[in-house]
Amino acid sequence: MVRPDGAFSVNSVGLGRAPFPLSFSLEEGAGHWVVHATAAQAAELADVLARAAKDTIVVVDVATNSFLDEQYVPWRPSRIAVAQGTTCASHQLGALATGVVGLGDEMLVMRRDELAGFLDGWSPYELALVGVPDRPNVAQLDGLALAVGTARHDRPVLPTLPGCRLWYSGHDDCYVRVESTDRGSCLAVLGRLLTLLAGSALVVDAVPVEVAEPADPLVETLVAESWRWIGTLGDVSRNAVTVNLSATSEPWRLAQPLPERVDRTAVYDVVGATWRLTTPQRHG
Repeated sequence: MVRPDGAFSVNSVGLGRAPFPLSFSLEEGAGHWVVHATAAQAAELADVLARAAKDTIVVVDVATNSFLDEQYVPWRPSRIAVAQGTTCASHQLGALATGVVGLGDEMLVMRRDELAGFLDGWSPYELALVGVPDRPNVAQLDGLALAVGTARHDRPVLPTLPGCRLWYSGHDDCYVRVESTDRGSCLAVLGRLLTLLAGSALVVDAVPVEVAEPADPLVETLVAESWRWIGTLGDVSRNAVTVNLSATSEPWRLAQPLPERVDRTAVYDVVGATWRLTTPQRHG
């Protein structure tokens, strides 16, 4: 389900408010994969992240303007969880988190199937979470906090978190970083981005729209051709939506111009709810 307030709908580029592009960059490390991507809200990826987490999710940082008290002070994560009807445990970090970027003073520990409900209906402008295979004890949570707090975030974080299977960091509820031991989960981010971008063009009168996701072989084909893609909306009609895809050598950054060359076109058949890839004809 693609909603009218999704990341592609509410974000834009430049003073001319150009539509926000899809960007996807994949890297491989020692036993893990890293994705940098736009544009997706945490809630739009909740099921993908839950699958990658395997069992338990630990929310290590939350910042939002969606929940403020009378003095405009953000609610604590545990209060947000109560308002969302989320069953979870709270772990206080206290001084351990003081002055540490990317680490809040309270961690939430929840089953992976609680994540979608926790994120439903609000927007975190900063969110970081970890996927662990089992329910961690207090000592393990303190160790996790220490590892996150001392990690260099210009490098992969997951290798510094022993036993963890997922690291997610979201900024402005638009920019995505996913680190996972599961390659399939990382590729699923690309499929979800295609779905969200096509859906943003089909939303009418603020009514959510169902858009089928591309099949795994289509996503595999794209990744086999390039580990980095930029995508923009092409022709849009009642029957079809096209996404123009450009393979790039470097990850896309906000200040960079969008490429003019189109290497692949992903076409969503609205009636048949299917995707296909085409290769643009070259002239000259």
